[in-house]
Amino acid sequence: MKRILVTGAGGQLGLTFKEQAYDFPAISFDFKTSKELDITVPSQLENAFQKKEYHFCINCAGYTNVEAAEKHPEKAFAVNAEGVKNLAEVCKEHQTTLIHISTDYVFDGKKKGAYTVDDKPHPINAYGKSKLKGERFIQQILPNHFILRTSWLYSKKYGHNFYRTILSKARAGESLFVTDAQKGCPTNTESLVKFILNAIVLGNKPFGIYHFTDGKPMTWYDFAKQILEENGLTDKVKLVLDSNYRTFAKRPKNSVLAK
Repeated sequence: MKRILVTGAGGQLGLTFKEQAYDFPAISFDFKTSKELDITVPSQLENAFQKKEYHFCINCAGYTNVEAAEKHPEKAFAVNAEGVKNLAEVCKEHQTTLIHISTDYVFDGKKKGAYTVDDKPHPINAYGKSKLKGERFIQQILPNHFILRTSWLYSKKYGHNFYRTILSKARAGESLFVTDAQKGCPTNTESLVKFILNAIVLGNKPFGIYHFTDGKPMTWYDFAKQILEENGLTDKVKLVLDSNYRTFAKRPKNSVLAK
């Protein structure tokens, strides 16, 4: 039986793993929220790994608030870079394979087509820079690793994300002002979880970097329109294209990832 530690289990992706765990009886999961296991504290990690032998560690822990990261980069780097470094070191010590979730924001968005794993990263905001540094630490420290870059991750059930925010505002009767200045591939947490467990944990993928999305490029405006259509709210809510999108952090205009 495969034994897996899931860090950051209180977030939308971690909660989706917990929900999907019942469909994978051949895997034994150990779920730890960031409060239960802080990856920025090496002693906590060492203690956790000494108690149990894990075949895999799936790192869902991360500082994901892009705007806050720009204002407080030290907090983003503490979790997304130094915390990941700690995790890579303890995984190496205990011969555990690390599956790390990264982001489309490691790219600058200037490419016209979809980004492949061979494209050179060039982040333009603090969040992207912190995530790229975390990737680099893993590559330097731990041979047995999978780095999964995904984009516009959302859960329909858990967390604070674009899907749930749009749906909540629409049901409250609020007008929606959404930009089309950025293009990416919305990715459901359920899709990502199934890929990780089927293709990596129970499969035979070689170590390295992978891109995973649900594969359909669109703008945030397109995505909002799709959400309204899915929930039968198109005729009940005013959806407005907002060309004057205001953001403190620079964001890539194109973050479409080639699977």
